[in-house]
Amino acid sequence: MKLPVTLRLYLVRLGARFMIPGPVREIARTLSSHGHEAYVVGGCVRDLVLGRTPHDWDVATDAPPAAVMSVFPDVRPTGVKHGTVTVIMRGMPVEVTTYRVEGRYTDRRHPDVVRFVRRLEDDLGRRDLTINAIALHPGGRIVDPYRGVDDLKRRLVRAVGDPLARFDEDPLRMLRAIRLAAELVFDMDEKTYEAIKAKASLIRNVSAERIGEEVARALVSPKPGFAMELMRETGLLKYVIPELLEGYGFPQNEHHAYPVWEHSLIALEEMPPVLHLRWAGLLHDVGKPRTASIVDGERHFFNHEYVGASMAENILHRLRFDQKTVEKVTHLVRNHMALHYQNDMTDAAIRRLIRRVGLENMPDLITLRRADRIASGKKEGELSSGTELLLDRIQAVLAEEAAFSLKDLAVDGHDVMAVAGIGPGPTVGRILRALFDDVLENPHHNTREYLLPRIVALKSELASVANTAGNDRVSAEMDVHDHPS
Repeated sequence: MKLPVTLRLYLVRLGARFMIPGPVREIARTLSSHGHEAYVVGGCVRDLVLGRTPHDWDVATDAPPAAVMSVFPDVRPTGVKHGTVTVIMRGMPVEVTTYRVEGRYTDRRHPDVVRFVRRLEDDLGRRDLTINAIALHPGGRIVDPYRGVDDLKRRLVRAVGDPLARFDEDPLRMLRAIRLAAELVFDMDEKTYEAIKAKASLIRNVSAERIGEEVARALVSPKPGFAMELMRETGLLKYVIPELLEGYGFPQNEHHAYPVWEHSLIALEEMPPVLHLRWAGLLHDVGKPRTASIVDGERHFFNHEYVGASMAENILHRLRFDQKTVEKVTHLVRNHMALHYQNDMTDAAIRRLIRRVGLENMPDLITLRRADRIASGKKEGELSSGTELLLDRIQAVLAEEAAFSLKDLAVDGHDVMAVAGIGPGPTVGRILRALFDDVLENPHHNTREYLLPRIVALKSELASVANTAGNDRVSAEMDVHDHPS
């Protein structure tokens, strides 16, 4: 059980020298020995007071960058223009930033002018949120001019000073505020919330990479659905993932209790906090509004999984996610209907399903199917009896030791080239795929004794098809020549 903030604060004050890592304390002590102030600031202080483990440590000081660089042997000038250098102390990188105040943010990311100051309180006033504007001296003194500790007690995300000014300076702070509310399970201060609504369009000035990073952290937070709903309410979603708004208020059918948007948020929160799984939960039905139709009085969404996969790919590429994440998410969205059982499914159909989905993706697909079913709001049990029967059939087919990819075939490309007497090229791939289709239908054919003679036959079949196509093309050309239009 976590301790109340008041008690945690007392422990932080009492045991700061034990809670702050040795290299960070050594940096502060060195600066102090040269006549300078040094405080731990920002998210690390917030996390200490909340009983969380800080991942990054930042130090603020009244020493100008040149002075900091002069007293440490290993320093990197990572942001000297804005007062920041990185001190490497016993292998640990620590950002050390000079107290500063800032001018206008013309590019809405970096201040046009930075002026170094002597007072810590002035430096804290330029920060984004009150819970990030708390400073801790290694000796235990807390400096909190903007009542960030009170906001930690109230579990409230609130901007420092005028929220409109803070978001004008760097619009990404709007997404950061929402992400922190979701990570910490905090409420949003009313003035801060209204300021995000007023300034939402400014998010267009922020790079896709920075936006994607904040969205990713919000998605793997304890309350990803809360974050997405805040983005919708404040208007940020319109500029970040507008495709999702198509599902807001969009009705489904008798199999679902909720419109597409609410259904997607429930599925999102039912997924484990793994980025590609959370994305799949959020986007699995994104294609429904674009595929809705009425057939015999019933609402349908034919092929929404394929349309949704294309939309998911576009969204993730736009937000600059890595290709591996894009591929995992789009594969899950495209196949999220694959575990619906049909009574006439043959073993060959089961094998083709396994090949299409991939054994390595089956656990993720089952997890998505479970979340999708729960989010329907109308179905009992985490999986349907049909899905459970299908999984039993898959298990039985797997026990046959059948081939599920080309590498499982008893022959390979070298065998094809040797038997067919051909060199590397597309024909080798065509023959291998034909052999694989044969084995999918009948796993007992996956022997060298059966497949090697088939290579010769397939070479002849492919040659015959090629000749026929060539003759048809020549005939068509002669026909055009003899009968000009």
